[in-house]
Amino acid sequence: MNIKNLIKAAVFMLLMVASGTSFGQGQQGVSLDKIIARVDNHFILKSELEDMYAQYKAEGRSAPEKCQLLESLIINKMLLAKAEIDSVIVEDKEVDGELDAKMGYMIQRFGSEKNIVEAYGKSIDNLKSELRQQVKEQKIVEKMQRTISGNVKITPNEVRKFFNSIPKDSLPYIPSEVEIGHIVKLGTVTREQKQKLRDQLLELKQRAEKGEDFATLAQIYSEDLGSAKNGGDLNFAKRGAMVPEFEGAALSLKPGEMSDVIESQFGFHLIKLVETRGAEYRARHILLRPDYNKGTDMGEAVRSLDSLRALIQVDSLKFAKAALNNSDDKETAESGGLIMDRSTGVARLTLDASMDPALYFAIDTMKVGDLSKPVAYRTEDGRSAMRILWYKSKSQPHTANLRDDYEKLATIVLNNKRNHALEEWFKKAQGDVYISIEPEYKNCKVLGLATGDDS
Repeated sequence: MNIKNLIKAAVFMLLMVASGTSFGQGQQGVSLDKIIARVDNHFILKSELEDMYAQYKAEGRSAPEKCQLLESLIINKMLLAKAEIDSVIVEDKEVDGELDAKMGYMIQRFGSEKNIVEAYGKSIDNLKSELRQQVKEQKIVEKMQRTISGNVKITPNEVRKFFNSIPKDSLPYIPSEVEIGHIVKLGTVTREQKQKLRDQLLELKQRAEKGEDFATLAQIYSEDLGSAKNGGDLNFAKRGAMVPEFEGAALSLKPGEMSDVIESQFGFHLIKLVETRGAEYRARHILLRPDYNKGTDMGEAVRSLDSLRALIQVDSLKFAKAALNNSDDKETAESGGLIMDRSTGVARLTLDASMDPALYFAIDTMKVGDLSKPVAYRTEDGRSAMRILWYKSKSQPHTANLRDDYEKLATIVLNNKRNHALEEWFKKAQGDVYISIEPEYKNCKVLGLATGDDS
């Protein structure tokens, strides 16, 4: 495979595999920690290669040759190594946000944290630590790619030339695509469940008042897994860093005092102030979260969505404005409620088996322009909700043409040009980093290097 095609395949595979979740073979007790390649200070273990290969198989996909996977891993490490040389970094908050989203997806997929632990044979803390490193590397790779090819631009003339270069009998067939919008309202935790959580925290407070160690109780009971392992310690925080409910309660305490039960967007807290230092304060807390799969009241969500639907139907409120101001899905709210295709970043979804089944079957009974009644919905982080769907548009299947498919063609041209920029970058970067590959992979030609050669 030439370098140009390799870069395309490697970047695709790395981002695709990174978007999933692979934590190694801990659950089977297999140890494959043998270094098979090195790129500057970055090492590739045999387990990484086997994990990537196994993930393809587990998901029922056709796995590439292992040599190609090894090449993709080395390209990944080259991007990381050059990022270090060029001082390209990502902020912790970017990593934390992505990590929280991935852990939420896993909880939804497995049903509970307990099920995750049983599946992987590792604690949640260990899994998060491993996944955090994966997420951080993924973010750095993405940022490095943007640094290399982010300034690449294309012109309409380039798109037209590309289209005209495709033989007429080779033009791709474009399936139907749809634009779907939604407005999401989360369910309300019932009074009974809220009271249950308050009672649990009050009981823990009484135990602490009778002499039990607050930190130990936090380690055992707190559902803030990040701080629980440190006895609920949140370290020093500046004023304004925490949500108002938490900060107000913490700053009303004297060192050593415990708060009443405090409710915030994250759940219910029992707070113990440790100390203050100028404009900073340090506190411990025990957090209990509502179970969004049980004890969630959908009545208010349904009433709110019914009211919005009525206003939209009589045209006194536009769907986009209603979504922006009311939807609890903040990601789509900013795009007027339109659901994006994550692989393209465009608000058009291919109407085929790749679509979310719940969405596919919902719109199967709708016509373009229809606005659905409130239907049940599960958010990516596993919370119960309701939503209304707007069937905005549907395209007919057709042979690609410049008028209807300009945006798709432009994306192809732009990606080709970016890949060319990456190709040129890799040619130069090979001379800036040290690459070594174990002789057992002598049949692999990695970036044109002979096995065991250094570059």
